[in-house]
Amino acid sequence: MRRSLIAAVAVASLTAPLALATAGSAAAAPTPPKAPITDFNHDGYADLAISAPGKYDSSVPGSVSIVYGSANGPDKAHAVNINRDTAGVPGTAADGFGGQTAAADLDGDGYTDLAVGAVILWGSAQGLSGQGSVELPSYGGLVTAGDFNGDGKRDLVTAEYPEPEDPMENDDEGMTISYGPFQRDGKAASTQQIATSQTFGPGDFVAGDVTGDGADDIVTSHGFEEMAHKSQLWKGGKDGVATTSQKLAPSLGGAVADVDGDGYGDFVTRDIGTSFEDMPYQKGTVLVRYGSASGLSDRSTKITQDTAGVPGAGEDGDEFGSAISAGDVNGDGFADVAVGVPGEDIETTADAGSVVILKGSRTGLTGTGAQAFDQSKPGIPGASEKGDKFGGVVLLSDTNKDGKADLTVGAPDEDGTHADTGAVWHLRGSASGLTTTGVDSFGPAAVGAPDKAGANFGAVLAR
Repeated sequence: MRRSLIAAVAVASLTAPLALATAGSAAAAPTPPKAPITDFNHDGYADLAISAPGKYDSSVPGSVSIVYGSANGPDKAHAVNINRDTAGVPGTAADGFGGQTAAADLDGDGYTDLAVGAVILWGSAQGLSGQGSVELPSYGGLVTAGDFNGDGKRDLVTAEYPEPEDPMENDDEGMTISYGPFQRDGKAASTQQIATSQTFGPGDFVAGDVTGDGADDIVTSHGFEEMAHKSQLWKGGKDGVATTSQKLAPSLGGAVADVDGDGYGDFVTRDIGTSFEDMPYQKGTVLVRYGSASGLSDRSTKITQDTAGVPGAGEDGDEFGSAISAGDVNGDGFADVAVGVPGEDIETTADAGSVVILKGSRTGLTGTGAQAFDQSKPGIPGASEKGDKFGGVVLLSDTNKDGKADLTVGAPDEDGTHADTGAVWHLRGSASGLTTTGVDSFGPAAVGAPDKAGANFGAVLAR
């Protein structure tokens, strides 16, 4: 029954669960949460893991392209492509490989590792390869990384949960937290299973330190078929994840990041209402619930394309907030938020898509100083075309190590050599915000990945 919500996630948005913000302090004035760098070769530059899992109705085998960061941003010339046929990777070639990813240093050796579904690829001084990779016995179709007990070791949360002995009495779903460090055979230091007290879900996970105690917390979403149920916040702590939760409004995806600089992670998500079925037709609303020592507070902000300062105008089907990522674009100490608007019409071109950058500030997330980018903007490579869904996937990360987050945008439905080949764009952060100076755009062929119809390159950006 979990599959119904997972299917809703896939249809509504091509983003993977987003995990941000992992450090903090139990002191009255906590240290602002800071997201660990995805750095597979430990050179200090953030790396990209770009999935091309193939469309759900295609037979294209999935793959993941590893594009290493450098002083000049993504280094396409030394990219590595990994799939089920790569030497050392367990299993056989299949579509969907790369559809779920999570980046984290799971074995504690200083190199970021990559979970691709149930397969763990180990980082090294040479970066990622299939060498020594292992497959977890099961993971329930979803995987997200965090430090849920605050011990400095990275953990995984998955949607794996044992079937009840008598489903007529108890049909609850749940999650499994696997605590690091992991051994090279994939064995976790310990595990914890938690019933979510929901018949359906979790449909996704968002991880980050809301309470400022140094341990990541988990937000789970729930629902069945068209109905969205309440999301839940599960607090992490030194003894592991709490088995009772704070109930939240229904949501899907998002990020935890400190947008107001008070040291507590704030939950930035898409306010979806009560029906998954309505999502493709919504204008879209971004909801911020601000963090506190006791969990998510009642203080909140809603932002739409009709909010003062936000470029554009809210129109049915825009899906403002369909994809969300957080990072400090201008280096002012406040997390900014990239918001995908894949259904945005650019002039008369339907569903061409755009991305809006919302700026964090001492008063929280606002529309002041917001920026918008699409393929018709000067300096952005390409052209706005019907159904591109530019902004269907977004990621903020510092690939050139200048202290300012850069934006990677995925448009998995972009037509290249073939239909729905997919492509990504990369814009650099600066003191004034994102800039088109040095902008880059590339499809699968540029990094040696299979250039095939329906590849959907850029459908997932690991975080």
